[in-house]
Amino acid sequence: MSGSHDHPHDHTDSDHSHSHDESDRWKHDGVRVIPGDQLDTNVPSTPGMNRAAAINFARVGAQKLWAGTVNIKPDAKTGAHHHGHLESIIYVVKGKARMRWGEKLQFTAEANPGDFIFIPPYVPHQEINASRDEILECVLVRSDGQAVAINLDIEPVEKPETVLWIDPVHRDPAENK
Repeated sequence: MSGSHDHPHDHTDSDHSHSHDESDRWKHDGVRVIPGDQLDTNVPSTPGMNRAAAINFARVGAQKLWAGTVNIKPDAKTGAHHHGHLESIIYVVKGKARMRWGEKLQFTAEANPGDFIFIPPYVPHQEINASRDEILECVLVRSDGQAVAINLDIEPVEKPETVLWIDPVHRDPAENK
């Protein structure tokens, strides 16, 4: 491709005054870094967990995402809740997460550091720290700029059914028998 243009105009500095304005706009409306020690803890929470917002509409103008952290103390669990129409993703950073879900929280599965957990809209669930002595630290992402947490009054079943996370990488251990 050659350096010639198909449109006539002079490339003088006076003609590019708009680029200075454009540059200033990107300075304030471009990439944002939110330091980990400056998260907003004034967000809807569920008993048993501490949520903190990093990215949301109020903080950075996010229209379609909410992201932050969630910490659960050792051997603690949240109350049953759902997040309305939002999809949620939890990434386990440290500790062991046990998830319970269903109308009576009758299903359970566990996740370790490096694992992702997907929670579809309106699914009643409960996060549990499966460790008696280590804090559970996670990163949380939701599909809207606003946080939604609807606490539920659910009487859980006594012994939930374990659901193995089986996919092409994680095989059912019973297949080898």
